[in-house]
Amino acid sequence: MQDHIDNSVSRRSFLRKGTMLGGVAAAGALSAPAVLAQAPLVVKMQTSWPASDIWMDFAREYTTRVEEMSGGRLQIDLLPAGAIVGAFQVMDACNDGVLDAAHTVPVYWYGKSKAASFFGTGPVFGGSATTMLGWFYQGGGAELYRELTQDVLGLNVYGYMGMPMPAQPFGWFKGEVNTVADIQGFKYRTVGLAADLLQSMGMSVAQLPGGEIVPSMERGVIDAFEFNNPSSDRRFGAQDVAKNYYLSSYHQASEAFEFIFNKDFMDDLEPDLQAILKYGVEASATSNLALAMREYSKDLAELQSDDGVTVHRTSKEILAAQLDAWDTLIADLEGDAFNKKVMDSQRAWVEKVAYYELMNAPDLGLAYEHYFPGKLKM
Repeated sequence: MQDHIDNSVSRRSFLRKGTMLGGVAAAGALSAPAVLAQAPLVVKMQTSWPASDIWMDFAREYTTRVEEMSGGRLQIDLLPAGAIVGAFQVMDACNDGVLDAAHTVPVYWYGKSKAASFFGTGPVFGGSATTMLGWFYQGGGAELYRELTQDVLGLNVYGYMGMPMPAQPFGWFKGEVNTVADIQGFKYRTVGLAADLLQSMGMSVAQLPGGEIVPSMERGVIDAFEFNNPSSDRRFGAQDVAKNYYLSSYHQASEAFEFIFNKDFMDDLEPDLQAILKYGVEASATSNLALAMREYSKDLAELQSDDGVTVHRTSKEILAAQLDAWDTLIADLEGDAFNKKVMDSQRAWVEKVAYYELMNAPDLGLAYEHYFPGKLKM
């Protein structure tokens, strides 16, 4: 493993030195082509998503922006889950230098520390995913992420948050579930702290990558599940194994995509290339969200019209029980000093920022019902 890291760093250092030497050579001998200066640096990047998932489309929007902003000096070799390592192993691969970069979510390395979930699937104090992305960049979250990854866990990485995800549906069930009693004993797929949360509500939880969900349903390993959104769910065939789709939930309501970079790789780049990789995350967040709004809504409509899926809104009884379960889980998590520090920071941010957001937001449901009467199931 160390040989790989050393060779990668040497390759990049050689390219940087070659660029400077190419410029000197060009000044002294105009007939000599600056071959090294023109060679793109290939960034090996793997996602945690199957090749067919819409999230690979999101990752491609990032790579396109980086390559164009760098004028071709960076070329990203984008790979799906499993191409080099498994979906849950991309953090380790970036840390070890097997990958230069990854497109994933923090909950996928939750096994290293439950605190990973706070950066995507933590308690819902009243803020949306956009609220929590604001916390990451303007409320102290980025420094707490750095502390967790680099100081607490000793990982050789940098990480940045991308597109804030719409709240995740409660998921897919073969029959209707309207009460807490209805979900008792279900073998259910979710990940991160949501696994602890829903297990405390009476479910038996399995943590599986997206690509394993439908096969697990078919084999009876699980009998209900959530993944993330209508487009991903439809692409991997959720509608073939269940017909009741429940939107709205507090189990994962504030997640964002995570971009991980090997620290040595980033530190060895020229400052402008570092900036392009870093701020390309912000650029992709805008384009990803626009694409998500178009595709998620289209696929939700087609799940109903073409695939025979019944869309429900999760009952207030189940939502209230989720909040009660969060209360118990939060009290347990606060026994760890770092966990408490992160949650204190989040609560302070949400209390201040979400107050403005909620007080200022008009009732959009009222407006929607005015122009499209009878469609909402609130």
